[in-house]
Amino acid sequence: MADELSLVCSAEQDWCDMMVAAFEAEQPDIDVLMVRKSTGETLAQIRAEAGNPKIDVWWGGTGDPHLIAAEEGLTQPSGADTSELLGWARNMADISDGRAIGIYAGALGIAYNTEILADRNIAPPQCWADLEDPRFVGEIQVANPNSSGTAYTELATFVQLFGEDEAMVKLAAIGQNVNSYTKSGSAPSKAAARGETGVSIGFMHDMVTLAAQGFPLAIVAPCEGTGYEVGAVSIIEGARNFDAAQAWVEFALRADVQSRAPEVGAFQVPSNANAQVAPESPDLASIKLIDYDFATYGSSETRERLLARWDAEVGDPNPQ
Repeated sequence: MADELSLVCSAEQDWCDMMVAAFEAEQPDIDVLMVRKSTGETLAQIRAEAGNPKIDVWWGGTGDPHLIAAEEGLTQPSGADTSELLGWARNMADISDGRAIGIYAGALGIAYNTEILADRNIAPPQCWADLEDPRFVGEIQVANPNSSGTAYTELATFVQLFGEDEAMVKLAAIGQNVNSYTKSGSAPSKAAARGETGVSIGFMHDMVTLAAQGFPLAIVAPCEGTGYEVGAVSIIEGARNFDAAQAWVEFALRADVQSRAPEVGAFQVPSNANAQVAPESPDLASIKLIDYDFATYGSSETRERLLARWDAEVGDPNPQ
């Protein structure tokens, strides 16, 4: 009888599906039971199931919730070899004592539908501050940071760029122009691509994927600078199938496996130094990135405090 591996995937569905198929092809004795959930949803499930976990391994999604799970003792070291990984991926492992390991990186940005903004004679945004302008009223879509790791990265980015008080003022001003807060971080750019909203906030690699499919999306690296994510993989504390989970982590860190991501339109920067970087992937060296403090913003206390302030001072008038 085949072993089972219960996997939660917080990357895009096509990438999740490809990873599972490739892993099962190499490991025919392991049957992967995969479900896709956002990072916020996954963290909530792991907390609720502490002591009796239903999940073995968590792959993908922004690193902050992975670090919070590690801090709370909800995940365990995988023992994986990180010697081939880039510094930012090893840093994730160092911060978490080996409980979360970086698998990809991606910068936060703005996308806009060129046809919509041209039709409505709206000057495109170049900076975060532009999104506060009334010309964008009803035109912006972004995720809710309570459920979305992408949106929590945005929240933490604003705090690091502008200071906590000013960040809330700016996010509230942008909120006046938001037509919808989505559950998923990639949903706003998909809506902008389809012409359902004029502007989105999200990760630039997701925007590149849509632009590569021919949608009229332009991508902006905000002038003030921007934050970035390090996607991670973690094994759950008390995992019932630790050996299979460990095999998944080792598989996910391999250069040849990470090099396959562009096959399904995933253009994040891979963490293995020997993996091939797709030409479509955002060039992180050319983007004004902040020195993102993963240790601070990946802590439970910081996340809970910032989300409470966001709920009180920005808020989603129509939570999903």
